[in-house]
Amino acid sequence: MKLFSKEQIYEGDKLTAERQNITSTDLMERAGTQIFNWMHARMQGAQVPIHVFCGIGNNGGDGLVLARHLITHGYNVATYIVNCSDKRSKDFLVNYDRIKNVTKTWPTMLSCKEEFADIQIGADDIIVDAIFGIGLNRPPNDWVKALFQKFKASKAFTLSIDMPSGLYSDKAVEDDDAVVFAGYTLSFQSPKLVFFLPKTEKYTTQWEVLDIGIDRDYLMQTETEVELISKHEVLPIYQPRKKFAHKGDFGHVMILGGSYGKIGAVNLASRAALSAGAGLVTAYTPKCGYHSLQTAIPEVMVITDDSETHISNINFEIEPTVIGVGVGLGTSEETVNAIEAFLKKNKTALVIDADGLNIIAQNKSLLKLLPKQTVLTPHLKELERLVGQWTDDFDMLKRVKAFSEKYNVIVLIKGAHSITVNKNKLYINTTGNPGMATAGSGDVLTGVISGLIAQNYSPLAATIFGVYLHGKSGDISIEDYGYQSLIARHIIETLGEAYIDLFKQPEQQQEDNQQEPEQKKQ
Repeated sequence: MKLFSKEQIYEGDKLTAERQNITSTDLMERAGTQIFNWMHARMQGAQVPIHVFCGIGNNGGDGLVLARHLITHGYNVATYIVNCSDKRSKDFLVNYDRIKNVTKTWPTMLSCKEEFADIQIGADDIIVDAIFGIGLNRPPNDWVKALFQKFKASKAFTLSIDMPSGLYSDKAVEDDDAVVFAGYTLSFQSPKLVFFLPKTEKYTTQWEVLDIGIDRDYLMQTETEVELISKHEVLPIYQPRKKFAHKGDFGHVMILGGSYGKIGAVNLASRAALSAGAGLVTAYTPKCGYHSLQTAIPEVMVITDDSETHISNINFEIEPTVIGVGVGLGTSEETVNAIEAFLKKNKTALVIDADGLNIIAQNKSLLKLLPKQTVLTPHLKELERLVGQWTDDFDMLKRVKAFSEKYNVIVLIKGAHSITVNKNKLYINTTGNPGMATAGSGDVLTGVISGLIAQNYSPLAATIFGVYLHGKSGDISIEDYGYQSLIARHIIETLGEAYIDLFKQPEQQQEDNQQEPEQKKQ
């Protein structure tokens, strides 16, 4: 799914009006009606007090359309105009006149100066936030900030239209108290980038996209900087196997890593590479890893370093398709020197994680030795070591995009919504859960991505697809283990189910979910 920028949304609205021969007021009516339909389907006429707070721009106009439909359908509605400026939009004024025609109780005008203590909002009420939307370009004033705090203190369910008011679409928030904390956000046509960033996702607990009929050609043909990755996006990436295929068709992964006490990381990455579909996997480790790996994973071949405890001299005669570097590696001086010597002569595709990243961060000149489209998989602290400290999430993305462009590498920012960065393009993953915040989960991901590259997926496709499969496997695993008890090996064990899930239709998925509790009882 494409995530459109603020400017693209405005352009889409304009083109839709032109191509569909409608006015901007008609489009606003369509948007507000869709919000009403969403609420009406869930409330079915329930007489819960609904407080609709409208700004004086187009977001406020959407709120007025909603309020008018709620009133005409008999809901218990109070409408307020947050009137902090004289710059009212044309479509707002049209809908202000329309709502006055359907009720004797006109919207309450809040001048942004007087007290609003007489506005009573109960914990069981509903607040609709239609104040700013995506158009905000400066911090809300102190009066509006106090209003937002009143929303929060009321503990009422808060529904934001398009995006929580006070939240910018393209820059960081200066003050948490100046943002509406929404229980739910109804976003027009596509979600917003800020719903997925570490510091701004907290402003909406849940979100949903409403289709308001923006011109289909515009949506299909417009290139966006950000894409949201779900099953629909990864299905076209999947490469089916031919009947007469053999293991040589699916590449050879080498997992290069491990040190005394950390051979388990190599075990996990090697298992994951096999389970992701690699034809062959070889582990390159210190001698201390030989017996445990040969015993624990008989399907994996093992080559050992000269050293008993750490990587000291990387030397092998095989020709792997891809090498996953760094899991459990350590950062001893000998290991650092060995990695530098290896990178100077290596021409094979790389996936670099963990201490591989830390070694590069301490020796930035090594970045110039990386093959094109090398995949780097840092968590936030490792990323900071690579690109430097950032001031906010938007500064982080700016730095990572510049870093990716400069060195022609793919950077996977691991997190709740892992983001794959390839130069100026972002791919945000939608699978995964908090249970995956566990030791070894990143090692598994390194193996999955390496296993996909071995099968002739491009590094970018392998990263996007690998992150999706890894997260989906984790989602499947928590059905049996829950968040607290999920461990990395469980993610490997359900990779096959993650693949199978790609081809399940929604009806079949629902049927499986209904049958599952009965099967567990048996």
